Amino acid sequence: MLFSFYLGFQRWNGLGEMEFVGFQNFAFVIEDPIFWKALYNTIIMGALGTFPQLIVAIFLAFALNSALVKFQSAFRAAFFLPYVTSTVAVAIIFGVMFSNQDFGLINVFLNLVGLDSVSWQTNEWGVKIAVAVMVFWRWLGYNTIIYLAGMQGIPNDLYEAATIDGATVWQKIRFITIPMLRPIIIFTVFLSTIGALQLFTEPLIFLGGGLRQEGITVVLYLWREAFSNMAFGTASASAIILFLIIIVFAAVNSFVVNKAFK
Repeated sequence: MLFSFYLGFQRWNGLGEMEFVGFQNFAFVIEDPIFWKALYNTIIMGALGTFPQLIVAIFLAFALNSALVKFQSAFRAAFFLPYVTSTVAVAIIFGVMFSNQDFGLINVFLNLVGLDSVSWQTNEWGVKIAVAVMVFWRWLGYNTIIYLAGMQGIPNDLYEAATIDGATVWQKIRFITIPMLRPIIIFTVFLSTIGALQLFTEPLIFLGGGLRQEGITVVLYLWREAFSNMAFGTASASAIILFLIIIVFAAVNSFVVNKAFK
């Protein structure tokens, strides 16, 4: 990391001698509209794939923790499988599902319900939705298991007392489960935010290695600067800026989540 910080102030193509350029690399990144497009894409895809996923994960964990679901061990293993599956394999499978062609699984379904096919890999919002679905599917089971572990530490007496008082399932989740899971929810929101800002493999494989602006993320941007443009100084400056952005987002997340629980 220290070398990356040092490299951010140098002009270097990876082979020749380094040249100190001060803040020129940072100025280039900040003034580059593609960087801001990449940041916008990263935030949108991360938000679409992360926050709905965390909400669904809480409800799935509640269902698995209740006596209403049979074969709970099998369901837990099944939910965790996407997390241990190779990200490259996941991106390839979803690339086939979200194919631009009419035989793509998602387009087949759209045609069955009377809707037109979507060019998922070239349409700007098509790319964002497809990548967000990948993120949703891959991390849903992981967060479900984390929430489930937290729920198993909640005393059953609280739920039994709520049942006697006539509480509904939603009231149990809202007034017992969520407040008791506060530290775990903060933890998952924090990790998910960091992960969302580091999106790389999913859009890279989904776009076939391309770096089109429809799906470029901040990490893809710095990867392009380093290995396509051979501008390692600019890439390092991008990484430092991303690091600062992650710190800001983490602080904002912590403030918002803590305030929401008060």
